[in-house]
Amino acid sequence: MLENSFSSGSFLQKATGKLTYRLTNDYLFRAVLQNSNTALKGLLCALLHLAPESVTSAQITNPIILGQSIDNKNFYLDVRVTLNHDTDILIEMQILNKGNWPERSLEYLCRSFDNLSKGQDYAQVRPVIQISILDFTLFPDNPEFYATYMFMNRKNHKIYTDKVRLSVLDLKQIEMATDEDISYQIHYWAKLFKAATWEEIKMLVKENEALEQAAETAYVLSADEQIRLQCEAREEYFREQRYVQRRLEHLEDVEKELQQKEESLRQTNEKLQQQGEKLQQQGEELQKKDKQIQELFQEIELLKSQLKE
Repeated sequence: MLENSFSSGSFLQKATGKLTYRLTNDYLFRAVLQNSNTALKGLLCALLHLAPESVTSAQITNPIILGQSIDNKNFYLDVRVTLNHDTDILIEMQILNKGNWPERSLEYLCRSFDNLSKGQDYAQVRPVIQISILDFTLFPDNPEFYATYMFMNRKNHKIYTDKVRLSVLDLKQIEMATDEDISYQIHYWAKLFKAATWEEIKMLVKENEALEQAAETAYVLSADEQIRLQCEAREEYFREQRYVQRRLEHLEDVEKELQQKEESLRQTNEKLQQQGEKLQQQGEELQKKDKQIQELFQEIELLKSQLKE
């Protein structure tokens, strides 16, 4: 790990200007947590509301070889951690909203919850926590900075089990941080992930070793050419995804506009049909009246002829 190779603040003092890659870059995010156990433990303590002394170990169970080329652009960069040898944590940085995150995160959670070895009793299943760090608002009608979801009774709020839960950190809603969020410095971590300059980061990490180690590690890793290439590959992938997403949204807008025009034409056609039917009825009534008038004239002519006689 890199954190043992430099003294506190040694590299960060040199850092100035705009970041090449923010920590919302999922490759850099993963690289930092994989290379700094202090940062990993600090982040988990903040998000899980744990005292630092209660975390005896935090081990990433799916490490990658940093700098090695990722052939599959859809490669999942989730971080899987075993906490204190008895709890499984899944952490993922996600910046694109594909509209399926609740289902996707639940799928990850359920897969990981199936962690019993052959012969073990169900009671021995390890707790699993899915942590989503999102650069979009999951529920726009009910925004929240940091939320945790569990299975519970809808009537009396009795927890069904505390062995599965999902937490969501919304990087778009930092201003909504509660007093509790602030007390665990979760808002500092969110600001670190969103920071665009080293000056911002230096202000954030003062007197917080875990934040400082995360920033130091990000600085060192960003200088590694191989890691920079992988970060850029991820940026390019997300640029492509954003373009595709914008095109799909544009096509959806065009489709909606066409549907609205089609509905407008349908309503206009119905009105014209109604007007046509009304005119037809009026025409039929006029024909009846015309016939009545003709019959009346015939009666008058008949009376005139009778009077002459």
